[in-house]
Amino acid sequence: MMPSTPSFPDSLRKSLLVFDGPMGTELYRHHVFTNRCFEEINLTDPKLVEQILLDYRNAGADVLTANTFGANRLNLEKYGLAEKLADINRAGAKIARTVAGDSAFVAGSVGPIKHTAQHSATEVEIIILEQVDALWEGQVDFILFETQPSRRAMEICAQAMQQRPHIPYVLSCAVVIPPHGFTGSGGQPTSESGETIARLFAPFEYAAKPAALGLNCGSGPEGLLLAAEEAVKIIDLPLIVQPNAGTPKEFEGRHLYFCSPEYAATYSMQFANLGACGIGGCCGMTPDHIREIAKMVKPLAKAHSAAQSAKVILKDAQPEVVEQPEVPFAERSRFAWKLAQRSWITTVELVPPRGYDLTNIIENSRRLHRHGVDAINLPDGPRASSRISPLITAQRILTEAHIEPILHFCCRDRNLIGMQADLLGCAASGIHNLLFVTGDPPKLGLYPDATGVFDTDAIGIVAVQRRLNRGIDLGGQAVHPTTRAVIGVGLDPTALDRNRELDRFRMKVEAGAEFAITQPVFDPDALLSFLDALTRMMGGGLPIPIIAGIWPLASYRNAEFMQNEVPGVVVPDSTMRRMAAVAKQSKEEQLSVGVEIAREMIEHVRQRVNGIQVSAPFGRIDIVLAVLGS
Repeated sequence: MMPSTPSFPDSLRKSLLVFDGPMGTELYRHHVFTNRCFEEINLTDPKLVEQILLDYRNAGADVLTANTFGANRLNLEKYGLAEKLADINRAGAKIARTVAGDSAFVAGSVGPIKHTAQHSATEVEIIILEQVDALWEGQVDFILFETQPSRRAMEICAQAMQQRPHIPYVLSCAVVIPPHGFTGSGGQPTSESGETIARLFAPFEYAAKPAALGLNCGSGPEGLLLAAEEAVKIIDLPLIVQPNAGTPKEFEGRHLYFCSPEYAATYSMQFANLGACGIGGCCGMTPDHIREIAKMVKPLAKAHSAAQSAKVILKDAQPEVVEQPEVPFAERSRFAWKLAQRSWITTVELVPPRGYDLTNIIENSRRLHRHGVDAINLPDGPRASSRISPLITAQRILTEAHIEPILHFCCRDRNLIGMQADLLGCAASGIHNLLFVTGDPPKLGLYPDATGVFDTDAIGIVAVQRRLNRGIDLGGQAVHPTTRAVIGVGLDPTALDRNRELDRFRMKVEAGAEFAITQPVFDPDALLSFLDALTRMMGGGLPIPIIAGIWPLASYRNAEFMQNEVPGVVVPDSTMRRMAAVAKQSKEEQLSVGVEIAREMIEHVRQRVNGIQVSAPFGRIDIVLAVLGS
């Protein structure tokens, strides 16, 4: 077994592990055809199995799966190999152990036992344990019961493992996703035998409980996401998600497979945000898919874990350093004054250019200022893009357009020393309105090989800024004069894991957040429901002002992009239908419907929020002004 600590169950609870992909797909790609027993390859061509596992390991997999999916007695009998059961399983485990070494975990794969009615549950348990014992002798770290077809099948596996309480195990079920609409409302995921997720993952009342529960196969990442959303509502164990490559979809008369490595990686981020502790691939996935998934989720996992380190990054003030009173909130900026007065606030998001000519964004800022907009929001490397420094952009807008910027401050690209330097630079430049975000992983952008630093997350950097506002820096040294930042944070009302988002909001407020801006919201009822939950959590009121993000849809294709490609954004079916209804009309008519939807959204939430942030699709100020009625 892997000698390093912590154990597999401990690691799964403390971090996000990347699992490998399917063995069968890779063996077939290497010209091992379906008339052969794939598991026998462990004995006849171990170097091939080793190379496939090495490809997965080099791609970034933290868990390698032994080539033993069908190495049970009933299946091997069909090939006349039943007497080699122990040899095949031990060999498969040892090959994976050799590749994994001390730096990865090894899963012993046990697929579904395709028994008949003449086999009792006790006989099936014996069949299972024959394979489990051989795998354990081969030094696997845990047993992965994968692609199980029903609750009963999982119960039999769990019952068998009660006789081996020292061996960790995972129960993973294959699911079927019925046809569905834009967001999956047309069908609910079930097991192959038709059982709901609630039935499949009802508590397992055994002394030796599984280390985790899993979902695998399905109909691609999109379909398995539906099942994962249901699973996290009811399970109290870690969740492992391993989607297959899906089925082809019709697009303009063609049938295309959309599950590219990049597509799989995008969904892996949604699985991670949902709370999955293990993410990998199933049928049809390849080492290329796993490589992109690893690039996506490992920086994201570091970003998520940064919240824990954020609590310990601030050194105590030096003995001679005295904490200073903060500048009164309403005196820090015009924006802060309006927040303090609870006046209605209108801000507009403009994205800094890719080059260094700021003429256009400054002129647009002037125009918006003339139309009564209160501030300009400036993203910091949105979707991991490389653009001109937003700090420089903010400074130029402030001095030349005479409108206050709200500078987004991202934790991805700088270590703590660099971030503190830039916070002091903001203070020196008169940039006081700051919105702190953790940031998208580099894999989301055009620079996938860039390193995500993530020394801390939004919660941690808020705590840093609050200390600077009180005259103390990271190392406990005095800062004169104190900074006067207006501290903002992001908020995602449609987050897949609502409880996590609510809990992080509470921690942001405790760290020092003074206002929040939401992700673009297209479903006003979802926003209001989230605000209700916030109010209950905070004891009857919202502790800080909330500004609602509004994105006017420019076209049906723009709506599809927001729905499918922008993490954290959910476009409801009703909105998609309205945009689809005008998809064949002119761009102007499509835009008119998008603007109408945005204005309806504002009116729906106006009484519950303190203002709006309107994004300018493709930098078009005319769309923003149409939404604002200016």
